[in-house]
Amino acid sequence: MTMPTRRDRPSAARALAAAACAVAALGGCMMGPDYTRPQIDTPGTFRFEPPGAADTVDTAWWKQFGDPVLDALIAEALANNLNVKVAAANVDQAQAILTQTRAPLYPQVGYSGTAERARTTASDALPAPLRPPNPQTAYQALLSASWEIDLWGRIRRQSEAAYANVLASEDAKNGVILTLVTSVATTYVTLRGLDEQLEIAKSTLSTYGESVRLYQLQFRYGQTSQMTVSQAQSQYETAAVQIPLIEQQIAQNENALSVLVGRNPGPIRRGKSIYDLAVPAIPAGLPSQLLERRPDLMQAEQQLVAANAQIGAAKALYFPTISLTGALGSASTELANLFTGPARVWNYAGQFAGPIFTGGAISGQVAQASAAQQAALENYRYSVQSAFADVDNALVAAVKVKQQLAAQERLVAALADYARLARLQFTGGYTSYTTVLQAEQTLFPAQLQLASLRATVFTSAANTYKSMGGGWVDLAGKLTQGAAVAE
Repeated sequence: MTMPTRRDRPSAARALAAAACAVAALGGCMMGPDYTRPQIDTPGTFRFEPPGAADTVDTAWWKQFGDPVLDALIAEALANNLNVKVAAANVDQAQAILTQTRAPLYPQVGYSGTAERARTTASDALPAPLRPPNPQTAYQALLSASWEIDLWGRIRRQSEAAYANVLASEDAKNGVILTLVTSVATTYVTLRGLDEQLEIAKSTLSTYGESVRLYQLQFRYGQTSQMTVSQAQSQYETAAVQIPLIEQQIAQNENALSVLVGRNPGPIRRGKSIYDLAVPAIPAGLPSQLLERRPDLMQAEQQLVAANAQIGAAKALYFPTISLTGALGSASTELANLFTGPARVWNYAGQFAGPIFTGGAISGQVAQASAAQQAALENYRYSVQSAFADVDNALVAAVKVKQQLAAQERLVAALADYARLARLQFTGGYTSYTTVLQAEQTLFPAQLQLASLRATVFTSAANTYKSMGGGWVDLAGKLTQGAAVAE
């Protein structure tokens, strides 16, 4: 290309600016489909939503338990949990990728400098006074600029996909927060349920131990048989074997809770007993609201947006790329004269390049992007259906476990009365100890199951909030930054 002269430069600059403005005016042309949310067939209501549901989905629901220790554990977990920190770093990474992806939309300006000394083959064709110096020294300093004109929207589509990935990573972080809060709450109430089971087991073991000592004393004086002593001993060991099992589960839950709050495994401070905790109200909501409440659904949709944008980026490869370049600087054979006198050099150029035959390289990318978009679409639909099922499962569990608890309370009361009467009859000589043994062996696991069901009532309420998502995730997210959450 012929280099413009100094006289040509002003008109050339105006032409370059005019061309840039014309291209910018055409910048709205983008290949590929624009995203529209797919039609989702949502049910009108949840199947098992109770009539007493409350509008609490946007509140810090864990405070409804009424246990300051649990509140402190959740705040500590949100501030220190390592999975939350990983998710936050992933958001930062996605934002940096977006910045990098959008950069070609703007002119790229740089600089360069060279210093060279070279010797060429000597020639005697010219007289000595006309011969150029050999070797030669050359210095150059340039300020360069380039700009790829995004006429077909390839860079903008890639930026659209990168921005959707940023939103998806933020939704993924919110999903981690949602799971974390629920896990801390459920692990804590499970731990309090195990504490109650341990108390029941120790109390039962003490009662059985008194019976063993009593029957051993009676056997010594011939007032009872060895079989009764053996039966009482077997009953005692049945309770004894449960204690280390429950203690193991307690230690495992303490370790799990320690990791959740960002500590090394260790003991966990206790607050209210399982009997003193309050059950959070069942949150109300419509199925269609899940699309805006659940982080996993919002993440799946942003992944669909990104996949949809990549189709346009791939299709834009069929069209030529157009770019403008320019440079302004100085060149001289003497370093002292590099920035003085007639040392100025400049150039500008425009170029375009496009494919003619690629052997399917571009069509393969378009097909790949289209298939990825279809996969993302089906994943989004599946995620929505699974979310509806999650909510219905959580709601029916929240309702039915309360019914189980009420029935189990009646069962324990009946079994306790049965065991009391059986022992009275045995003491009065009206029945064998086998009847007492059967009654008490049935009562003990029923009492343990009752304590477990009490904890399940609380965990089912927590899982309901988890399945429905909501603004409480944003409230919890503020705690990851050290902000206070309003009651």
